Amino acid sequence: MRLCSPGNAASDPRQTDGSRSARLDVMQKALDGKVALVTGGGRGIGAAVALRLAADGADVAITFQRDEESAASVVERVKAAGRRAVAVRADSADPAAVVAAVDRAAGEFGRLDILVNNAGAFLLGPLEQLTADDVEQTLAVNIRAPFVACQAASRHLTAGGRIVTIGSNMAVRTVFPGFSLYAMSKTALTGLTKALGRELGGRGITVNLVNPGPTDTDLNPADGPNAATVNALTALGHYASPDDIAAAVAFLAGPGGRYITGAAVNVDGGFTA
Repeated sequence: MRLCSPGNAASDPRQTDGSRSARLDVMQKALDGKVALVTGGGRGIGAAVALRLAADGADVAITFQRDEESAASVVERVKAAGRRAVAVRADSADPAAVVAAVDRAAGEFGRLDILVNNAGAFLLGPLEQLTADDVEQTLAVNIRAPFVACQAASRHLTAGGRIVTIGSNMAVRTVFPGFSLYAMSKTALTGLTKALGRELGGRGITVNLVNPGPTDTDLNPADGPNAATVNALTALGHYASPDDIAAAVAFLAGPGGRYITGAAVNVDGGFTA
């Protein structure tokens, strides 16, 4: 009787070519061969999304407006993970710059599979103090830019393509004064997501919305002056990490999200429960 080690697949007569292939498939990453563009990917949630998509196998382009150093750091970390990366300076309030960034990402890597609309304007204040410029900036960045990016990306995306937009829990439940302009702009993304999910579904492209709740970033630190009040409004009692939001985006961008479209996913610790 010949003895063989159970760990030696080559000497195990029961090891078929099919099972060997299956084991190789398991080793492949969910987004191997994919290319993603993350707007506003130089810091905060955008940076976490870019790094998570790279960890899942995607090559990643990011946009940034001012903080070139942070954007460069994200690019280097993506490259350290073995993926290709590029940072593109683009003002999301400028439609031409948004289109150019999408086309640059697709041209740089030869394709585009995933668009994550993350860049946003966060202008707060009492209704009577908001200016016309505040309104214009917020609507340009939070509504027009995602629309323009989706329009430009649709010319590159093929079957299996993914669009994920970062919204806000404030579009679902606004409990503080001063959020009227911001909440209005983020609420519009629900309509955009549903309509594009229907419009692009026939091409095999999914479109979804992720609404983060309180998330520990430079703009909204978990140890900030209002943190205790905010924590009490969530069911889980604490802020999210940017990685928590990135995990939801990665799921929707990956094979597990292939039958989800036109949906809004609240990643908010039960803030809107």
